[in-house]
Amino acid sequence: PTIYDVLIALFGGLAGIVATASKQKGNVIPGVAIATALMPPLCTAGYGLATLQLQFFYGAFYLFIINTVFIALATFVIVRLLHFPNKLQENAKADKMAQRIVWVVVLATLLPSLYLGYDLVQQDKFTKSANRFIVNEAHFANDYLLNKKIDPKKKKITLVFGGKEILPKEIEQLKSELNKYSLPSGSLEVKQGFSYLSENKSEQTEELNQLTDALEIKEANENKLLSKIDSIKKQELLSTQIFAEIKAQYPAVKNGIIQPAVIIGDGTVTKKTIVVLLSIAANVSSSDKLKMQNWLKIRLNESNINLILQR
Repeated sequence: PTIYDVLIALFGGLAGIVATASKQKGNVIPGVAIATALMPPLCTAGYGLATLQLQFFYGAFYLFIINTVFIALATFVIVRLLHFPNKLQENAKADKMAQRIVWVVVLATLLPSLYLGYDLVQQDKFTKSANRFIVNEAHFANDYLLNKKIDPKKKKITLVFGGKEILPKEIEQLKSELNKYSLPSGSLEVKQGFSYLSENKSEQTEELNQLTDALEIKEANENKLLSKIDSIKKQELLSTQIFAEIKAQYPAVKNGIIQPAVIIGDGTVTKKTIVVLLSIAANVSSSDKLKMQNWLKIRLNESNINLILQR
């Protein structure tokens, strides 16, 4: 329970006493306020006792006390404001003592909720800062983030990476970035692949699967890149060879570009082609250009050749 639960109880009590004090009296609102505020925490406290889970019992019973005290406080305040008949104690000293007891109970109930509310806000702040830190900074070349654990209570971040070994100086460099996000430097722990798995046998299968999947994705990406590089190199070699053969047949050719391309119409790709742009020193007849284009189709095994000659 936090200060937010105090506010809920206070406003629930206000709704109940205002409804009771109005001309159109009814017990629906007070009944709902009591049912929603008092019964659930009592049920949870009973469950905590029955199952010997005292953390449930303490939290739920404290919430029950908060609701009881602040529903009563709201009633007390409104009754005084509306000048309901007030029963006085036998003497002024006893009356003051009663008032002191009321405020002591209120403060004793309120102060823990303030601390718990502040702690909840700090935990939420730590979690958000830790997530921003992980997204922006937790990157290593040839490594993959397999798992992250953020413990806001202990102010600790645990990152599990798979891939090549991360050097201590790289980890220290990463820790130095924590100050940018208002995180304590000792809150970061970096674990690496199989060394982490050996320490956590229960998580071994899951983490091993994550590591295997990450390595497979990495290998697939590398294969795609290698395939693209090989394709570019093959195209360069083929273009060089084709140009040399054209130069042998037509010495007037000075330089050229031979490159696969796509024809785009209305914003969409319509078909693929090979563009051959040749710079020539002298004019080439139409028949020679046709022969050159037919030869390129056979040589490149491509029916769609876009031959451009320019002086």
